[in-house]
Amino acid sequence: MTQASHADIQAFFHKHGIRDVECLFPDVTGYPRGKLMPATSFAAGAELRIAQAIPMQCVTGDYSYDPVFPDADPDIRLVPDYSTLKLAPWSSVPRAFAIHDCMELDGTHCAFAPRSVLKEVVARYTAQGLTPVVAPEIEFYLTAPCTDPAQALTAPVARNGRAEAGQSAFSMNMLNELSAFWDAFRSTLDGLGIQADTWIHEVGTTQYEINLLHGDPVQVADQAFLFKYAAKEVAIAHGLNAVFMAKPIAGAPGSSMHLHQSVVDSSGRNIFSGDDGKETLAFAHFIAGLQTYVPDMTLLYAPHVNSYRRFVKGSQAPINLEWGYDNRTTGLRIPLSGPAARRVENRIAGADANPYLAIAASLASGLAGMGENLEPSVPLPAGANGYAMEYALARSFLPALEALQNSAASRRLLGDKFVTAYTAVKELEYDSYLSEISAWERRFLLPQV
Repeated sequence: MTQASHADIQAFFHKHGIRDVECLFPDVTGYPRGKLMPATSFAAGAELRIAQAIPMQCVTGDYSYDPVFPDADPDIRLVPDYSTLKLAPWSSVPRAFAIHDCMELDGTHCAFAPRSVLKEVVARYTAQGLTPVVAPEIEFYLTAPCTDPAQALTAPVARNGRAEAGQSAFSMNMLNELSAFWDAFRSTLDGLGIQADTWIHEVGTTQYEINLLHGDPVQVADQAFLFKYAAKEVAIAHGLNAVFMAKPIAGAPGSSMHLHQSVVDSSGRNIFSGDDGKETLAFAHFIAGLQTYVPDMTLLYAPHVNSYRRFVKGSQAPINLEWGYDNRTTGLRIPLSGPAARRVENRIAGADANPYLAIAASLASGLAGMGENLEPSVPLPAGANGYAMEYALARSFLPALEALQNSAASRRLLGDKFVTAYTAVKELEYDSYLSEISAWERRFLLPQV
């Protein structure tokens, strides 16, 4: 429903008995926020407003008021993207939802709304007659409900009456053990129009990966956003917990969100491949842009203190921005493919990253590399181990925060207001984290210091 008239929407609502509409938008974390509106008001095009600071709400529920967020906290408008209007399968009564853009009252995009940031980056490609293409691979865990945050997550009891034990990568039996969830989840994704490719059991106990099909970056980010929303809702309905933390379980594999990226011109030709099928300079420049600008933007790919536990040697999670062909030890992997499918896989982002912001940061870096004719490093030779190279990513949250705060390049590529607002939020979250005492401190420091 890309262009929707009042009559079209009313007919859709009448057909399905819709009473209310979830007017959603992704906040800085990628969490769904918004308002519930009567279906009649939505169909009539009623104006919907929300406080300007809400898109930058901390995971703690706090707000950072600074020069970007005036004390007056003015309104912004929520403007529906009618192409996203669908039935809400997680609702117990007939309900619809639509993803909204956050717009200033003067009609411009809110500078710190994640969907706006991605749209601005994509617009730069469009201005050059180019179209970026993205496909994410999303990993997550299914666990038993977590009623006490002080306790570790545990695997749920499956249909065989036992909790999964050990590692069962690519096991069909283990994928089938929670078949009631998967049947409902697959039906939900189909209803949402989310185009999933393959479904696998990953290395971790009750860890899974689903690949989304490649497409327009904003549409793909919308699908990733709804994928997480739906996974959590369907999991709860089945007595489970869908976990997208980067490192939810100590000693277990982390969860990533690998981003496959290519760029096509106005004729649909992949600009990473020449007429002879060989790599182009644009391909090399794109890789160089990632190598140059991703380090300053690490906080967008690893947005939480927990995120940095994932960057472990030998775990198929990256520690640097080396690149190579079909090499999963590198931060930038080039899958083996034909010329039309030549692409760059950015393996830095965790499953906890906001898909809009991770995609925006990656595409902005690649476009800058092409525009500045940057040169990449020499690719690692076949069979080389990226973990033998030096760390090139921040080892913890605070260095990543400081790098983004002080990065003129990131402010140029993503917007000064956005970077100021984002880092203010992350600084507040870090202060909250420091206020809690961990089990490690009680276990070792209490008896020995």
